[in-house]
Amino acid sequence: MVRGARLALRPVDRLLLAYVAFATLVVLARGGLVAAGTIWLVLLYVLVAALVLLSARAAPEQWFGRLVYDFYPLLLVGPLYAALGALNARLGAAHILAHDRIVQAWEYAIFRGQPAYELIRRYPSVFASGLFHFAYFSYYAILVGGPVLLGLAGRRAAARRVLLAMMLAFVVCYVPFTLWPVAGPYFAFPHPTGAVRQVWSARLVYASLAQGSSIGTAFPSSHVAVTTAVTLSVWSAWHRLGAVFAVFAVLLTLGVVYCQMHYAIDATVGFVIGVAAWGAAKALAPVPP
Repeated sequence: MVRGARLALRPVDRLLLAYVAFATLVVLARGGLVAAGTIWLVLLYVLVAALVLLSARAAPEQWFGRLVYDFYPLLLVGPLYAALGALNARLGAAHILAHDRIVQAWEYAIFRGQPAYELIRRYPSVFASGLFHFAYFSYYAILVGGPVLLGLAGRRAAARRVLLAMMLAFVVCYVPFTLWPVAGPYFAFPHPTGAVRQVWSARLVYASLAQGSSIGTAFPSSHVAVTTAVTLSVWSAWHRLGAVFAVFAVLLTLGVVYCQMHYAIDATVGFVIGVAAWGAAKALAPVPP
């Protein structure tokens, strides 16, 4: 596409525009522009929409235009996640934790207990805690590393499909985060204590969550959904890199429960969403042989 050409929206562009339209309507329905802080959320969504539309007009024959065109969705992950926290905080912790009690009932019915609370206390291993917390933190490397490494290897179409799968997983998770937020065991239960909490990777995770955790984003687990979608998409394009990601994906899926970040049902539903997002991205954005 050349500069000034007719706007051509890709599936990822349409997906993000649909999501910000949905999120804007929810913000307005919960208080309109007069509610405190609402105007800033609406402004954020307008800026996101502007970035999507401008990126669709980027000139791929120029290196900067190609960079924006391919990778701009990565710039939106942080702001859209933070917006969820701001939106859900307006509902109040008591309202959100009422949803947790429902999920905890599901958890008990399916798993006959509360694995997210019980596992780390029943099996308090410093090694397991260190490994699983490290795997939990590897989410950020997987999220960025999948599309970027494929792009650096010259596999631009595969990188774009990874980003589409990633954003599909995010959006499918963000809709229930918005309409029916669940705090998760990190907020609902007392935090673990002792050596399992003091291992370096656990301290790193807790420090990062203290700086930027958005309440109401537990069910389903976007960590598991996105990691699964990215890992399967990378595997489809580059088996060796996908195999490395798969090791961390398995550890992360187990770790979000052991480390008391998500209920087991969060991780289970997140995995299903990740597989579905990978399959949908394959259909929507086929990679040339």
